[in-house]
Order: sequence, then structure tokens, then C-alpha cells
Amino acid sequence: MEFDMQSPGAIEISRRDLLAASAATVTVVSAHSLSHAQTKATTESQTTKVTFKMNGESRELRLDNRTSLLDALREHLHLTGTKKGCDHGQCGACTVLIDGRRANACLTLAVMHEGDSITTLEGLGQPENLHPMQAAFVKHDGFQCGYCTPGQICSSVAMLEEIRANIPSHVTRDLTAPAEITSDEIRERMSGNICRCGAYSNIVEAITEVAGRKA
Repeated sequence: MEFDMQSPGAIEISRRDLLAASAATVTVVSAHSLSHAQTKATTESQTTKVTFKMNGESRELRLDNRTSLLDALREHLHLTGTKKGCDHGQCGACTVLIDGRRANACLTLAVMHEGDSITTLEGLGQPENLHPMQAAFVKHDGFQCGYCTPGQICSSVAMLEEIRANIPSHVTRDLTAPAEITSDEIRERMSGNICRCGAYSNIVEAITEVAGRKA
């Protein structure tokens, strides 16, 4: 249908169309603004600010509530010494120390550790100032590819503290006597840390040296 734009009726129709188009534009803009506000509110409700002591330094992050401690370490704090292996808590490559106790970082959420003290391989020692366990792993060649090594070292440090605290394991023979550092105890307590290269005997030697006992 064609209109003579010079006629009053055509001008009136054009005005109505213009007003309708303007109203539609305002509606779309308003809906977009509302959607953006709702998305922002939803995002904020799904995140939490968490503060913890990381390798002796206070760190604060705002994280998605679903973020694992492992991903917070690697992706947000760039502490890539802690490795992601199976991501199911079965290999031990992501073992870190939380308030002195070992834990699989892939199985715990970062927001659960408000106020906790977390130590990773980087916090144990640096190349110019190695932790005794790190130095022993180097001396006894307790690693090959090195992928599991951060978790192995963190786990072995905590494991020796468990023995010193007289916490028994499945192979502890006498529950009334002080726990001993033996080859069997070390192997049992480190069984949650898998070494695909098979450097287990060297790992036991490294831990034994640090423990100061002959297994």
C-alpha cells in the first residue's frame, strides 16, 4: 500500500509509526538494562570473598562458590607448583597443607577455607633455599617426570608430623606404643600419592633421611 506523504493522513500514520518505534526501543533498552542488573546480582550472589594466609602472606579473592582450592591456586593465584592430575582425589598430585594437615586441593572448595593457613610447594622452599624434604628428593632422585613431586613432598612433610603426633595408620602394630618411622609405615601413609614413573623406593629413601631414622 502506498501513501501520499503530502496528505494529512499519511503524516498521521508516520507519526504513529515513529512513536511506536520509539516506545519499542525504550522497552528493549529497559529490558537489556534489567537483564544486565539481574545478571550482575545473580553473579554476585554466586561469588564469595575469601581471605586466607597463603604461604605466609594474607591473600583475598572473590571467587565463584564452585571454585576448587586447586583452581584458586593455579588460575587465580598463579601458584602452579600444585598440579592437577586426576581431579578426583585419587592421585595426590594436588596435595597441599591446610593448617599443617595434608589435603587434596581438588576435593575442597576455596570458600571453605576462610582464615585458614595454606602451604603449597612454593611455600615450603625455593631453589635457593630448599626445604629439607625437597633437598632429599633431589639427592635420592625421588622423582622422574616430576609431575607428582609437589604433592609427594607436601604429603611426606605432613606424614612425618602425623607420626610424631603418634597418629596410627593401618599398619601400626601396637596402638599403645609410640608410632615408629618404618618402611612399612612410610609406604602405607604415602599410598595416596601415586608416582606413575615408579620412583617409590627413592621416595622412601628421601623421607627416611629427613626423618633421621633407618627404615
